[in-house]
Amino acid sequence: MPALSMLRRTVPAVALAATAALTLGAAGSSASAAVPTAVSTRVATANSCPTWTVMHNGVNFRTGPSTSYRSIGLLYKWDYGTKVAGSGSWVKLRLSERSKSGLKKGTTAWVHKKYASQCVYMQH
Repeated sequence: MPALSMLRRTVPAVALAATAALTLGAAGSSASAAVPTAVSTRVATANSCPTWTVMHNGVNFRTGPSTSYRSIGLLYKWDYGTKVAGSGSWVKLRLSERSKSGLKKGTTAWVHKKYASQCVYMQH
């Protein structure tokens, strides 16, 4: 999950920068002290991107949110879809295009979150 590992590396760096800015802000300009508030607000914002991308090969696309449900086919790395619903560790996706295994665009089923990664909107 490249996006998640990138986030895990970025968040501590942002926290360190915020701490440094607060320390410098106490000794110097008040503009520096405003930076950590803006940064922490952006980091704390929930990810609302609806697109999920499969990050592994041969992932079961299931009729329900559990391994006890039957698989309707397999998804492969870079197959993607829009989130329709969620249940614990599972996400229900509607395929955005034909899958690499031949499942039709618009097919809806469940995939475990450990095999897929949610997109992240870019901050500006």
